[in-house]
Amino acid sequence: MGTAALIEVTAIVGLGLASVPAILTARNLRRFTRAPHDGQASEPVSVLIPARDEAGSIERTCRAILASEGVTLELVVLDDASQDETAAIVSRLAQEDARVRVVPGRPLPSGWCGKQHACSQLATLARYDTLLFLDADVTLKPDAIRRAVGFLNTSGVALASGFPRQLTGTPVEWLLLPLIQYVLLGFLPLGMSRRSLSPGLAAGCGQLFLSKRADYETAGGHAAIRESLHDGIKLPRAYRRAGLSTDLFDASDIAECRMYTRGVDVLQGLSKNATEGMATPQAVVPATILLAGGQVLPSLLLAAALTTHSVSSTVSPMTVAALTGAVVFSVLTRMVEAVRFRAPFSSSFAHPLAILVFLGIQWFGLFRRVVGMKATWKGRSLTPQ
Repeated sequence: MGTAALIEVTAIVGLGLASVPAILTARNLRRFTRAPHDGQASEPVSVLIPARDEAGSIERTCRAILASEGVTLELVVLDDASQDETAAIVSRLAQEDARVRVVPGRPLPSGWCGKQHACSQLATLARYDTLLFLDADVTLKPDAIRRAVGFLNTSGVALASGFPRQLTGTPVEWLLLPLIQYVLLGFLPLGMSRRSLSPGLAAGCGQLFLSKRADYETAGGHAAIRESLHDGIKLPRAYRRAGLSTDLFDASDIAECRMYTRGVDVLQGLSKNATEGMATPQAVVPATILLAGGQVLPSLLLAAALTTHSVSSTVSPMTVAALTGAVVFSVLTRMVEAVRFRAPFSSSFAHPLAILVFLGIQWFGLFRRVVGMKATWKGRSLTPQ
């Protein structure tokens, strides 16, 4: 096969691969709904926050929760051996508002991930039967809790997870964090997920989970995923293994999160999560073929066809059209998501680079898994499972 024929075949395959997430995203955007606006005040809610060295964000997070409207709540913060002013800040808030409690966490036992151990303790401390697990860097709007509980109740599922708007500051955040929605909506068939209890079709965001206490206990709670580094995937799977349904919703209009403030933390955090996500031999190879073949290679070949004489002289107009179509599918999908989720619009045009870096993180995660390399997070050593 000559060079021109090879490029032509690659272009056509790339167009097909690029169309898969574009079409699925278009279908999923109609299903990935926001929490309902209507409804009366919900039942009492225990808002549960695991906090380890969160002095930079914990006061803002807590004050936003305490400003919630239309809901009776308590706020329980578990101080997980923080080395900063986290506990002192929440203690001051507890003196101002009787709804707030700060509880020191117990020492981390062997075989537990820190966050799962903290959340497990929080569940036992909750006074109410509706549990809202929230990360310490998530800021809620005044109607967020009422609407989120409304979604849990109207959907009838045992575990609901909201995806907040992801705030970005550093170039690495700008580049990579918008891929959260892209990967979710481009590769998870939401309709099929809702009709099935298959753990393989489960998804969630560890930043915001809601459940009734009875369902939480039936699923085994966070103790069922005690060794996990990635509750966003593992907790919904635990529920489904227990025969309980899970669902997710768009929380970008009621919650915001600044996950990381440094580019190196973005890379470390995504690499940590990769060990229980895509970074397995069964998943990373087909994912690389699908993503590199549909999102990266067409852009490189199109750039070469338009700027390099030796390439442009050998490719046909049909090849250029196929490559252009693949690039348009990719970038246009990202642009639509940027508008819907208020993500950085300019990041859409760096999509091929983002995918390339994302795949590099997955392969590094696989390498770390194979060699047994330990990661660290907030001063703790983590062993990939």
